[in-house]
Amino acid sequence: MKVVALLPARLGSTRFPEKMLADLGGKPLIVRSWEAVQATNLFAEVLVVTDHERILQAVEAHGGRAVMSSPHHQSGSDRIAEIALSLDADLLVNVQGDEPFVQHESLVALLRCFQDASVQVASLMCRLNDWADFQNPNVVKVVCNQVGDALYFSRAVVPFPRDVNLPSSGLMAADALPANVFQHIGVYGYRREALLAFTALPPCALELTEKLEQLRLLYYGMPIRMAEVAEKSIGIDTQADLVRARRLLQK
Repeated sequence: MKVVALLPARLGSTRFPEKMLADLGGKPLIVRSWEAVQATNLFAEVLVVTDHERILQAVEAHGGRAVMSSPHHQSGSDRIAEIALSLDADLLVNVQGDEPFVQHESLVALLRCFQDASVQVASLMCRLNDWADFQNPNVVKVVCNQVGDALYFSRAVVPFPRDVNLPSSGLMAADALPANVFQHIGVYGYRREALLAFTALPPCALELTEKLEQLRLLYYGMPIRMAEVAEKSIGIDTQADLVRARRLLQK
């Protein structure tokens, strides 16, 4: 199969304006992310898909490949779907442009899901072992069935451990987190036709309530195969994240 990685990258950002162009060790963040994916040698092509000439020029100035998309897309999935229409590819992997430390092993685990011919969409998860993260609505949790397909994604505490005393705010729980508590990692793989079908569907009420677009897939009956990985990579959402990333890069 021909596998292409696409990194959606828009210039605007509510929490961190123009973060894709923020300096990370002498290069823009989006360039570091492109280099990390390119270095895995897993893909026939690695393309940044952007809505702004400044990002395109920054990527190309450092030897990367970038293409322009419409500035009116509501999500990264819509952005890469526009480009997928003109790509000769069997599988498309969506890696966020603010993930400069994405792991080779994680992407291998994602691609391995597609050895099952029935899998149309796949994503990643890792075990949660921190009560604060478990109760944090910014940390998305996922519950799976026996074959590893997602049953539901939520910002809420799921699955709810009924027989465990949940800690009150600011306190640690005496009980360990259950073994079946997983955090969703927002890296996706799609068979090309599945991506195009997904982005053609209207948003559903669950998606709009939780503000999680992957719920649209489940709502319309499109399974998502989940691959467990050891840990999530470090994404850059805030200035504080960027400071930590700079320290990590120095190490």
